Amino acid sequence: MHKYAIGVVGASGYSGIELCRVLAAHPGVEVRFVASDRWEGATVRARTGIAGAVGGLSYVPHARVLKAAQDCVAVFLATPAEASMELAPALLERGVKVVDLSGAFRLSDPAAYPEHYGFEHRAAGLLAGAVYGLPELVDRDAIASARLVANPGCYPTAAALALVPLLRAGLLTDESIVVDAASGVSGAGRQASETYSFCEVADDVRPYKVLRHQHTPEIAQSLSRGARKPVRLTFTPHLLPIKRGILSTASVRLAPGIGAGAPAEALRAAYRDEPLVEVLDGPEQVSIARTVGTPRAAVAVSTTDSGFDPGRVIVVSSIDNLLKGAASQAVQNLNLMLGLPERTALEPAPGVSP
Repeated sequence: MHKYAIGVVGASGYSGIELCRVLAAHPGVEVRFVASDRWEGATVRARTGIAGAVGGLSYVPHARVLKAAQDCVAVFLATPAEASMELAPALLERGVKVVDLSGAFRLSDPAAYPEHYGFEHRAAGLLAGAVYGLPELVDRDAIASARLVANPGCYPTAAALALVPLLRAGLLTDESIVVDAASGVSGAGRQASETYSFCEVADDVRPYKVLRHQHTPEIAQSLSRGARKPVRLTFTPHLLPIKRGILSTASVRLAPGIGAGAPAEALRAAYRDEPLVEVLDGPEQVSIARTVGTPRAAVAVSTTDSGFDPGRVIVVSSIDNLLKGAASQAVQNLNLMLGLPERTALEPAPGVSP
């Protein structure tokens, strides 16, 4: 198999490490460089234990990324949104395809960035052409032909996989959608602070960024595209005392005249030919343990037409926030962009770190 030259920027973060781990076993790519200011000069193997050719690479500083990428076909940006906003245009100008794992290019409206990300978007001209890379729900041909793919966030991936098939089928009322989701601590990134220290996190579960999480507009955008009209959304994230994984619970209501079995039928129809999304018989079967360490999502729905709240629909989904919510989904997108089989290097499951 021909090997495509690629690079990974932000390779010392959790998502960047997972990218390196997946790519180390990818038969269709050659990782030419990995970039990290924090680990400059150290080898990938010394820092992560990853073996092979990728393990032998030494981290280069971010200041050398453009030079290092000059012979690359594509580069992953596992960087903060503001860093991606600066690097992506420079790479694209050099003819390098970009898969960006940050939120820098996920939102179509540049006016949303100051409120939700805290900065004015200085590359707003790229937003219209950035393709949102959730392969099971978007046009794969658009991903394949893209120069810039905005890799979805972890919470938005879990919510969209659960709800978009129901919205597309017109099964739900216009009532506000409520999504409660819980994530492992790695969802906050690799950082040292009192909030995420062991003694603060262990044996506790708590909400955070209530009514102000930066993924809220991304979830609303995905759901509105599925519904083909604006949706109302309340999203509440929670922090779990575990390393990784997301469990998302969505509460919606059936439209008048829709049978109780329609949501389950819609999920099965949407994912019948999608091997990386598993539709289970009931929400009680969905768990973080089922998907952690894998590139797969699990989803299930329950509907009642009697009892305390007739017409209520509960959709539960789970993913690994560092894989289907970040690195493995990014590799899915890269595979499509390079014309490779979509699941290359993703099955069997790549394993976990941390």
